[in-house]
Amino acid sequence: MTTQAPTNGDRPSVTVLGLGQMGTALATALLAADYRTTVWNRTAGKADELVGHGAVRAETVTDAVLASPLVVVCLLDYDGVHEILDPSTDALAGRALVNLTTGTPDEARAMAAWADKRGAQYLDGAMMAVPQTVATPDGFFLYSGSKDAFDTHRRTLDALAGSHYLGADPAVAELWDIALLGAGYAALTGFLHSLALLDTAGVTPSQFVPLATRWLHGMTAFMSDLAQEIESGDYTAGVSPVGMNRIAVGNLVRTSRLQGIDTEPHAALRALLDRRVADGHSADSFSSLFELLRKQP
Repeated sequence: MTTQAPTNGDRPSVTVLGLGQMGTALATALLAADYRTTVWNRTAGKADELVGHGAVRAETVTDAVLASPLVVVCLLDYDGVHEILDPSTDALAGRALVNLTTGTPDEARAMAAWADKRGAQYLDGAMMAVPQTVATPDGFFLYSGSKDAFDTHRRTLDALAGSHYLGADPAVAELWDIALLGAGYAALTGFLHSLALLDTAGVTPSQFVPLATRWLHGMTAFMSDLAQEIESGDYTAGVSPVGMNRIAVGNLVRTSRLQGIDTEPHAALRALLDRRVADGHSADSFSSLFELLRKQP
């Protein structure tokens, strides 16, 4: 059974399972794009505001799945996805299942196999966005899995955020997600460490942000140079050598210690630089640290 506001039956239909902050943002974006949007959440009251804006409230997961050819799932983890979908597997046949739940590559492959046995086309997705950047140019989503499902529902997926299809292997989107999160978390952890360091001199976070963002903008531009060096395998012409960076990071660690600030965020980098120098690569580019990090034969 479903409850809904009046709708135009000619509108394309999509279902959203899970109405946390991200799930609510997804459903809101679909309603704004004029999709007939069916929603379900374990706590039914979370759908009230969406229903007020025209969403269809499904009373059960099975009702929600049967309501649309495209089912978007956004939950806390893959165990939660199985918990709500396992009792409704018969309803999945012939539908596209887009799983935007954060997980691991292995979980994505297993979920794809599970969906395939139940006759559903499976797309695993990674949301490179926060709720306020859904359906804006600042957010983008990654997908891997069924190419047919992606092509068929591309317009709908683009209503959520810019869509990037990465290939038929359903694990690839999660691997990219983990890699992008790694880069982001490293930057944010460095940012917090910098704030703690400057706090010892009475500098406020808002004072630091303008110059920090300007500096980091230049650092991100530098990534293209590092990428080219890694792809060529030639680390001899880089403008930022290992030895110089070892001294700089050493100063960062020592200053932090003297200021009473935890040095852990930069200890791993200092160790990598020490290893590269000990191996005789002091003059090589900073990008050569990749050789220590990559999977070894």
